[in-house]
Amino acid sequence: MKALEIKKLDKTYWDNKVLKSIDLDIESGDFFALLGYNWAGKTTTIWILTDLVRKDAWLVKVFWEDIDKDFSKAKKYIWVVPQEFNFNIFQNVMDVPVTQAGYYWVPKKVALERTEKYLRKLWLWEKRNNEARELSGGMKRRLMIVRALVHEPKFLILDEPTAWVDVELRQQTWEFIQELNESGITILLTTHYLEEVEALCNKVAIINKWKIVENTTTKKLLAKLDEEIILLDIEKSIEKLDKDLVKKYKAKLVDKKEIEISISRKQNITDLISDLSKMDIIVTSFRNKRSRLEQLFINITKE
Repeated sequence: MKALEIKKLDKTYWDNKVLKSIDLDIESGDFFALLGYNWAGKTTTIWILTDLVRKDAWLVKVFWEDIDKDFSKAKKYIWVVPQEFNFNIFQNVMDVPVTQAGYYWVPKKVALERTEKYLRKLWLWEKRNNEARELSGGMKRRLMIVRALVHEPKFLILDEPTAWVDVELRQQTWEFIQELNESGITILLTTHYLEEVEALCNKVAIINKWKIVENTTTKKLLAKLDEEIILLDIEKSIEKLDKDLVKKYKAKLVDKKEIEISISRKQNITDLISDLSKMDIIVTSFRNKRSRLEQLFINITKE
């Protein structure tokens, strides 16, 4: 079953086209990433799904419910965790999700049980009696996820959910979101942390200049990466690189104990290490200069 079906979606603001014939299908149970630079059209697409912006054309369905014919039916399946904090900051943390549940006719007893469940899972239970304004930015972000889940939607849209979250909590939030997806909730994620996409999402679409330029599985997208840029830490300082190394691997010195090289799909990291050893260069560690998906994203959106 399709959780989301978009066909030939257009949107124009004052003669400026911001979406150009967008086609996008998300199957029930997908963990789907929508990537793009700022102003590429991601947020406009999300706003149309939630009826904050009226589309020009053509078809948008959420679990087969046409948003133009009966948005009230479609909206019961969906919730968006937006980038901006949009709850009452003077309410107690516990009251924010419970109040939201009332708009979906969730009985108060059930709302209280779910709120406790999700506050505990997102490490906010100890803050339940605090006013929301007292929370840190990362805590407020997690409270918005709790509020989104209190009516247990089938389709959750997360617009940069780990912004302002520290590294440890980001990892914990990833694990929690992954659990949600494994429980059957369809997730649409937008993020600037491309390592999130590679770690979590099974499918990805890239929107650039207001149209979809890639739409495939994450695995197939990564298979298109022709080369990876790798940084090598070396044991001994060197002043100059061998010409053959520069030619074969596009090598260059970052500093006297760090080398940047490019590895193509036809090349092998083991061969590189062997070539370096022959030159008496011992590698102590190596890492990608940027995530594989980030490199691919840059390549695609330059076209």
